[in-house]
Amino acid sequence: MRFRSLLYVPASAERFIANAHKRGADAIILDMEDAVAPEHKGAARKNLPGSISSAGQAGAHMFVRINGDMETARRDMEAAHAGGAFGLYVAKANVEKLIEIDRFLTVLEAGSAREPIRLVALIEDPAGVLMARDMARQSRMLALSLGSEDYATAMGAFPDPDVLRLPKQLLHLAAKAHGLLSFGLVRTVADYSDLAAIGEAAREAKRHGFDGASCVHPSAIPILNAAFMPLQEEIDWARAVLEKASKTDAGAFELDGHMVDAPVIKRARRLLDEI
Repeated sequence: MRFRSLLYVPASAERFIANAHKRGADAIILDMEDAVAPEHKGAARKNLPGSISSAGQAGAHMFVRINGDMETARRDMEAAHAGGAFGLYVAKANVEKLIEIDRFLTVLEAGSAREPIRLVALIEDPAGVLMARDMARQSRMLALSLGSEDYATAMGAFPDPDVLRLPKQLLHLAAKAHGLLSFGLVRTVADYSDLAAIGEAAREAKRHGFDGASCVHPSAIPILNAAFMPLQEEIDWARAVLEKASKTDAGAFELDGHMVDAPVIKRARRLLDEI
C-alpha cells in the first residue's frame, strides 16, 4: 500500500468531497475535527458514510480524522465504521486514548467481516512526542504523524523547520522502531502555496525514510507522489546491485567504486518494491 500523499478534505465541504476522487491522492482524510465548525459537525457526521463512498470511489484509502474529545469521537467512529473507512486519524493522540479507541472499535466491529480499522496517531503536544514509542506499540497502529501547528502552539513556538525537525525525527524513529509508517515533512502543511518548498521538503523527507505526507491543497499531490517515488537513477542502481548480487556468492562486492554488502542489497530490493 502506498501512502505518498494524504489529502485533508473538510467533512462538511460537499463540493470538495465531490471532487476529491479526481485529485490523485493515495489517501483522503475526511476531517471531522478542526476543519468543521461545531454547528456543522452533526450534518457532516450524518453524511460521512456517503462522503467516504464518494471521495474513495477512485480507490484512495479513506481515513476520518476524529474529534479530540472521546464523547464526540465515538459518534465519529460509528459513522466512519458505517461508511467503511480504512482508518482513523486520532487527533490529540495519547496512549490512553488509543487504548480506549481500540476497545470501542473492537466492540463496534464484532461480527463484522471487514478488516480492522487502522489508526494514525496525530501527535500534537510535547507530552505526546515524548510518549511516541508507547503509542507505536498499541493495537491497530499504522503510522505516526506530528500535528505541526498544534505542536508549535503548545510549545509557544512557530512551526518553522528548526522547531519541527527534532519532534518529527523523534516520531519518525519511534514509528520505524516498531515497523510503522511515518508521515510528514519538516515544515508546516498550512503554507500550501510554496510548491517549490513543498517539493524540496518532500525530497528531504524521502531521503530520511519518511513514507509520505499530508497536504491541505490538491496542488501538492503530484509533487508528493513524485517525491516519494524512487528516481530513475535510483532504480537503475538497485537493478544493477541485484543483477551483480545474483552472479556472485561473495558476501560483499564492488559496484561503481562502492562496496555492496547485505544491507545495501536489502535496500536495493526494498527500493524496487516501491515501484
